[in-house]
Amino acid sequence: MADETIGIVGAGIVGLATGREIALRRPGTRVVVFEKERQVALHQTGHNSGVVHAGIYYTPGSLKADLCVRGVSLLRAYCRDRALPYQEIGKLVVAVREDELGRMENLYQRAKNNHVPDLRKICKDEIRELEPHAGGIAALHSPRTAITDYPAIAREFAKDITDSGGEVRLGFPVTGITDVPGGIEVASGRPGVPPAEGWVSVRVDRLILCAGLQADSVARLAQDGREPRIIPFRGEYMLLKPDRTHLVRGLVYPVPDPRYPFLGVHFTPRVDGSVEVGPNAVLALAREGYRLGRISPRDLLGLAAYPGSWRMAARHWRTGIKEYRGSLSAAAFMKDAGRYVPGVGAEDVVRGGAGVRAQALDRDGTLVDDFRIHRVGRITAVRNAPSPAATASMAIAEHIVTAVLDT
Repeated sequence: MADETIGIVGAGIVGLATGREIALRRPGTRVVVFEKERQVALHQTGHNSGVVHAGIYYTPGSLKADLCVRGVSLLRAYCRDRALPYQEIGKLVVAVREDELGRMENLYQRAKNNHVPDLRKICKDEIRELEPHAGGIAALHSPRTAITDYPAIAREFAKDITDSGGEVRLGFPVTGITDVPGGIEVASGRPGVPPAEGWVSVRVDRLILCAGLQADSVARLAQDGREPRIIPFRGEYMLLKPDRTHLVRGLVYPVPDPRYPFLGVHFTPRVDGSVEVGPNAVLALAREGYRLGRISPRDLLGLAAYPGSWRMAARHWRTGIKEYRGSLSAAAFMKDAGRYVPGVGAEDVVRGGAGVRAQALDRDGTLVDDFRIHRVGRITAVRNAPSPAATASMAIAEHIVTAVLDT
């Protein structure tokens, strides 16, 4: 085992955390991370909101719940050891209507079952003490919820890999995965083209796929099943103008609708002092469609050809229309946000950035909520790693590496 080479496809935070965990647990094992971009953490990790989730939302006993709670403690310790940003600014999950109180109570019981530290229910007056400008009639307060800088953490993970003798190969889009005697050949380029013209292959003993937005495409190269498929959802943000950032001290979230894996538009202070409002969740027409006008015909055709897409649309088209309205109109976008911080409107924000979430979708139109990890011989494929994957990244790495190295 000590002289093995283990390859990882994807230099986002989950892939890099996994590479680091292998290097720590099995010194002498060579880790090679393959990344199509020219830098690490360029996609989901680089467009992350920066929130370190405490474990409030997730079904007790699920991988999400268990790995999130474990991941928080690992991430906190790592950030403190490496002098990386980690600020426990706290979170309010705010109910603004009476009919949300039942859902809030269910959320409280779920969070207690997940052992979320120091969580408490608070009344209207207590909300104002914590967030003088917030609305709401009741809330859950999670004082240990934090914010951090995930791209900085990912870069530090990459450094850990290279310091241990591993390699992060940037500009290496994986286009072929082939079983060969005693190992796996990972290729980049077009077959039959000489290496000097772009065809390169690397032999590894085992392979772990952490390809995020390309998870299903890369898994198909490894002969994994075709499902679940990745459906890209773009999340767009507004930014509070600098003279309005004082209106929010900590994280302010709505009570989520349990029918959807999205948390709704919320207020998110960042470690740089800015405050984001968002995100919404609109269907992107490209897997890397960070701009509204970005369209990939290939991705669009794949979306249209998949039965699960149409079944999902039939269930959620009303919500989809509402989300697109917010995408096109700042006033519509801020209408919901203004319920949580009254008086904040379109005149108080400017357009911010956007991220794209790799949402896994089953053929029956069900949005996959939990982490999903497949095994195909010597290949392990992370097929779904949605939020809180960044929070849980070090725990996900432990989980994957235990499965890979102990079998």
